[in-house]
Amino acid sequence: MNDNNNNPVEAAGYAAAGAAAGAGVAATVGGMGLAVGGTAVAITAAPVVAAGAVVGLAAYGIKKAFGW
Repeated sequence: MNDNNNNPVEAAGYAAAGAAAGAGVAATVGGMGLAVGGTAVAITAAPVVAAGAVVGLAAYGIKKAFGW
């Protein structure tokens, strides 16, 4: 039997840890903005937290890819 099965609970833990890291970055950096072509758009904490969750899931994928 393959020991390298997907574990949704472990994946959720990685996503939650990434989201927490993203929230920490958003809290540390504060209000961010994106300025392009003379216009500026505010970036709230939600996309930063979501990006953190994606990075956490990427770390889980790398862990699974190398069989760690």
